[in-house]
Amino acid sequence: MWPIRIIKVRRNERAFLFRDQELVSLLGPGRHVVGNPWLNTRVDRHSVRDVWLDHPELDVIAKSDTLEGALRIVDLKDHERAVVKVDGRFEAVLGRGLHALWTVFHDVEVEIFDARTLRFAHDELDAIAATRGAEKLLEIVPIETGEVGLLFRNGRIDTHLGPGVHALWKGVARTRVERVDLREQVLDVAGQEIMTADKVTLRLNAVVAYKVIDALQALTASENHVQTLYREAQLALRAVVGTRDLDTLLSEKDDVARAVDAAIRDRIAPLGLQLASFGIRDVILPGDMKDLLGKVTEARKAAEADLITRREEVASMRSQANTARILDSNPTLMRLRELEVLERVASKSRLEIVLGEKGLADRVAKLL
Repeated sequence: MWPIRIIKVRRNERAFLFRDQELVSLLGPGRHVVGNPWLNTRVDRHSVRDVWLDHPELDVIAKSDTLEGALRIVDLKDHERAVVKVDGRFEAVLGRGLHALWTVFHDVEVEIFDARTLRFAHDELDAIAATRGAEKLLEIVPIETGEVGLLFRNGRIDTHLGPGVHALWKGVARTRVERVDLREQVLDVAGQEIMTADKVTLRLNAVVAYKVIDALQALTASENHVQTLYREAQLALRAVVGTRDLDTLLSEKDDVARAVDAAIRDRIAPLGLQLASFGIRDVILPGDMKDLLGKVTEARKAAEADLITRREEVASMRSQANTARILDSNPTLMRLRELEVLERVASKSRLEIVLGEKGLADRVAKLL
């Protein structure tokens, strides 16, 4: 009589019966009689409460026709990826290889994707990105409002990514995402030491406002479009300021800024950039030149003040001369003017009239 072995499998278990390294059957709940148990026979029990089956001989199990629908085998090729949903909830993202899930106690859904498309789009991307294996297999790329993302695949531009959250499959190709800000930006061009046409060395601080109008051109036409813009602004500023003397520069800063603006626009157009404005913020002179200009300004203002004073004196004398001619030609007006003077004097102090010569008495009587 051959020896036998009784195998008891609980309700929440399943058992694999192997003989000579081959899967003979999948044992369900209950008691099972195994004949000749010591001749290369092995029984592996597994709990089906855990949806995932981890077994060293999964390739043998996957090829067996005795699973009776208790296992869902997922065999993914190199270019395939899968999203697993268990009992209505996203459970994991699977990469290439062989995977097995128990379907005895769980409702299992598997959605397979071709990763060669590179981009992964799904209505519930946020929930999928938080599952097991997602961090290893998916690259999450957020693009903010006002930005554009350039997706490069194996060194070539693949597509433009608009604002939002994007997901890319990892391990399929060599990918790179460059974010480009399309909003207007400000670049400070600070501390440029420049010599004017009259050999005065000064420092200029300028401001450049610009925006990117062609993101791909901005990334590919130069190694760093911001540094290139900075350099072009420096060169244009030196070229324009170097042809003007100090007085012209100080008195016509707006004209200088417009000339630099025009020069920069022509140079950055091939970079995919558009100049919004250019302005000279500060002109910093050497200490001795500041003192000299201060003295020149002081002398100029003193001369202007003296000129204004003399003009006022001339105007006052001209007005007095005109008044004298009018009074001389009109005696009645002269007498009214004298009465006004007497009235003002009487209102402010005691007025005493001393009559002397007849002529004076007559004149005062006539006034009164």
